Amino acid sequence: MKRTDSPGERGRRAEDLAIAHLVRAGLRLLERNVRAGRGEIDVIMREGAALVFVEVRCRRSAKYGGAAETVGPVKQRRLIAAAHRFLQAHRPYRDCPCRFDVVEILGDEGGAEVKWIRDAFQA
Repeated sequence: MKRTDSPGERGRRAEDLAIAHLVRAGLRLLERNVRAGRGEIDVIMREGAALVFVEVRCRRSAKYGGAAETVGPVKQRRLIAAAHRFLQAHRPYRDCPCRFDVVEILGDEGGAEVKWIRDAFQA
């Protein structure tokens, strides 16, 4: 991520990096930037039978803590509510096991580090 990128461009690039990392690990992309009620799910993927709701966070440095630390209780509740709305609207996925992962992108330009936190929190 370049320092001159707008927040939207940085977010899009972070999601692209996260998706590429997860696809290399064997997950399959279903959807991205899903609006559900007042919330948004950055990325929805499949890993085997499991549906994986992914929150992508990025920071240029860890000076003030990691990006994953910003997924606190309020954000978790919003993600869980959005996931419930998504499942209500998409019948085929209702009986799938689900989990919430966080992907942290740390750094900018060519030196971004990707940290994947599987099952980061419970619904």
